[in-house]
Amino acid sequence: MKALIFAAGLGERMRPLTTHTPKPLLEAGGKPLIEWHLEKLAAAGVHEVVVNTSWLAGQFPAVLGDGRRWGLRLHCLYEGDTPLETGGGMLNALPLLGDAPFLLVNGDVWTDHDFRTLPREPRGLAHLVLVDRPPQAARGDFALDADGLVRETGRPLLTYAGLGIFRPRLLDDWATIIGAHDRPGGKPRFRLPPLLTARMAEGLISGEHHRGRWTDVGTPQRLAELDAWLARGPA
Repeated sequence: MKALIFAAGLGERMRPLTTHTPKPLLEAGGKPLIEWHLEKLAAAGVHEVVVNTSWLAGQFPAVLGDGRRWGLRLHCLYEGDTPLETGGGMLNALPLLGDAPFLLVNGDVWTDHDFRTLPREPRGLAHLVLVDRPPQAARGDFALDADGLVRETGRPLLTYAGLGIFRPRLLDDWATIIGAHDRPGGKPRFRLPPLLTARMAEGLISGEHHRGRWTDVGTPQRLAELDAWLARGPA
């Protein structure tokens, strides 16, 4: 199985920490955030990982190497000076990901979710991990119905954890769904949620509610809190 790690963000809310370091390479618990993911991916049987990059892209291969230390084959895929957002980033990575379902995880989150429990074959086009809405979120993202399908509306609204299993076919006909979009450097730039909500209406997105630990490491304060929590030894 292959995986995609989103790591191309500019990390503007994390300044000044991200002035010289990409956010996924910031450390918590004594190692870069992205390294926690790589360890979990290797344990889950993933053998090849694509890391999409933009801001300070050269630091990723310098820090991570080729992935051999985790038993992985690592590809650092440069998107250009302008990140392509989640949808454009996934589309840009498809030639390396192939036709089979792949695991996706955001490089700027931390979770105790066991990646080994994720379905290798989602019943639809994607299987999303949802978590309870964190304090910083004005509202949730999606709801989970009794049949395990993710819906755009419902109660309670949960937050998408930036973790899931995706089929490449989710991106079929993306331009019709997205409509007008930017093309920095000639590459499409668009967000993933409109594609997900379109497929939710067709009953093609399943999900699960993870009730364990999850942190969106979006500010220096949240990074410091995660680091302190990990220092106490819960991991």
